[in-house]
Order: sequence, then C-alpha cells, then structure tokens
Amino acid sequence: MHFKVVLEEDEEVGGYVVSCPGLPGCFSQGDTMEEALENIKEAIQACLESLAEDELMTYLTKPSSRVVDVVA
Repeated sequence: MHFKVVLEEDEEVGGYVVSCPGLPGCFSQGDTMEEALENIKEAIQACLESLAEDELMTYLTKPSSRVVDVVA
C-alpha cells in the first residue's frame, strides 16, 4: 500500500515530525529524515492493525488529498 506522508523539521526540539494525513492521528518522529520515515511506516502499520475491517476500507477508499492549480 502507498500512503502520503508529511515530513517537517522540528525547529524547536530538532529532528523531524512526520504524519499520515490519510490516517488521522497517525504521527511519528525521528532524529533524521530516514529515521522519521521508517518510524511512520511502523506507525501506519499499527494504525491499520487497530482498525476494524470496515473502518479500514473507509480510510483506504476516501481521498485524503487533492492537487489544485492556482494562478498567482
């Protein structure tokens, strides 16, 4: 499965914070980008395992993001 994640540098504490918009409440962190990305994979797996089968289908079939064109 493929999930979009958002990776942000934590300027206050250091390291990186990462979230998965397609799974509300699914967050992780790491000291490096690579560590944060590995940690979010584990967090996504844990989130998916905790969902009932019908909930899982709801999350996997609803769109979590869109791309729009903006004229500036």
